[in-house]
Amino acid sequence: MNMEDLEPAKKPIVKKDLTVMSIDELRDYIAGLRTEIERAEGAIAAKQAHRSGAEAFFKK
Repeated sequence: MNMEDLEPAKKPIVKKDLTVMSIDELRDYIAGLRTEIERAEGAIAAKQAHRSGAEAFFKK
């Protein structure tokens, strides 16, 4: 079994029409994206720690 088979299917990124947004709206949009990136990076770190712990446990 391939580990990639266990991962959820990748969803396409929905792009917004930036031409209709004001400068303030664009700044708010960027701030929201940065927050979401930080959240995703935190989830990655947690999953890596969990995986490392499991691998260490089963290698003994």
